[in-house]
Amino acid sequence: MARLARVHHLALTVTDVDRSVPWYVRVLGFEVAARSEDVEFGLRRVELHAPGDGFSVVLVEHAYAERPPFNERHTGLDHVAFAVASCAELGRWERKLADHGVGYNAVERPPGRTVVVFRDPDGIQLEILADTTDPA
Repeated sequence: MARLARVHHLALTVTDVDRSVPWYVRVLGFEVAARSEDVEFGLRRVELHAPGDGFSVVLVEHAYAERPPFNERHTGLDHVAFAVASCAELGRWERKLADHGVGYNAVERPPGRTVVVFRDPDGIQLEILADTTDPA
């Protein structure tokens, strides 16, 4: 039986990698792993790694594409959710987002999970979630 091992990376289209990369590095702690540019097709890509776990996010800028605002109600990406190990860690993320001036909402959904919802510079919905049954 064919099986997938894990998600290797997630690629997000952004309007300006020069604006988005510093935000993902500063706010979410990603590290720049690689940059590439394809002048012929107007593509700029920056691969970002999350420290320690090998998860990657690739930010892609399409120079010749339309630039409508992000809308999770359109077909395609709805949101990206990152998990943390505990409610205490989620609290640290709330403080970090506030320190960086990133607006967010903390909600419980479904019962037993707390989710902090916020948006990147292009309005892409991001979440950090923790299992609320964890006493830490």
